[in-house]
Amino acid sequence: MSNATEYFRNKLEFEIDVMEVHDGLPLETFVLVDTRRHASWDHGHVPGALHLPTSLIPVQAPVLIPAGTPVVVYSWGPGCNGSTFAALAFAELGYPVKEMIGGIEYWARNGLPVESAVGVTSAGTDPLVTAD
Repeated sequence: MSNATEYFRNKLEFEIDVMEVHDGLPLETFVLVDTRRHASWDHGHVPGALHLPTSLIPVQAPVLIPAGTPVVVYSWGPGCNGSTFAALAFAELGYPVKEMIGGIEYWARNGLPVESAVGVTSAGTDPLVTAD
């Protein structure tokens, strides 16, 4: 097997896209964790996500999430590596973890619901991201 094949096979083991997360949320097979700061959470988050900023993961994750529970983390989007740091923090605690690629940005751009203080809304799909 080539180095490229091994790299991409391993990468896929630790990443999940927004549509797969959306489909998996009702099954409750993982805990979805928004790892952004409080102001970002207030701006809008995935309904049903747990808010746990990256800096608090080492202390609060063991209290909030049972050991061994699969975790999916997200942050802003492709221009932000915050979810990578969060995934590393969960992995260091021994949790099975995946990073939701695209973050909240691609969640919203796919027309999926976003929750904020005004309620749950959907902006509709971005034709550059998904085809209706």
